[in-house]
Amino acid sequence: MADSSSIRPRILVLNGPNLNYLGRREPIYGTVTLDEVEASMHEAAERLGVTVDFRQSNSEGVLIDAAQEAMDNFEAVILNPAGFTSTSIALRDSMSMLPVPVIEIHITNIHARETWRHMSYFSTMATAIVMGAGTHGYVLALEHAAYLTVPRP
Repeated sequence: MADSSSIRPRILVLNGPNLNYLGRREPIYGTVTLDEVEASMHEAAERLGVTVDFRQSNSEGVLIDAAQEAMDNFEAVILNPAGFTSTSIALRDSMSMLPVPVIEIHITNIHARETWRHMSYFSTMATAIVMGAGTHGYVLALEHAAYLTVPRP
């Protein structure tokens, strides 16, 4: 019998630079660690009928390679570009060529912060944006990705 995860929509979750230090960073990001976020994503994925592939890298090239992998292997992508939000045209270009929904996520409301954080290279190509909901925003983004990808009767 086939593994049930093989027929579930696959959602790629990409996390940009410094998110590996969640829980130890500035208080604005909260105390939840990235490992805890990942655990909550897998828990929610089970409930939603999707499979999550959760990754983090401080390297722009690694994230671009993962985005290219998503071209043929995933039904949606959730991206927290973090420090690449207002700097990485190359990562934005790799995300914009995806034939699947891309959901941009930010733990904080970038529009309520420093002016230079207000601009995102990803917002104009994203299917949806979740921001300012803390780490709970990841589950909200996953719920939307599942809504977009899980077949409904």
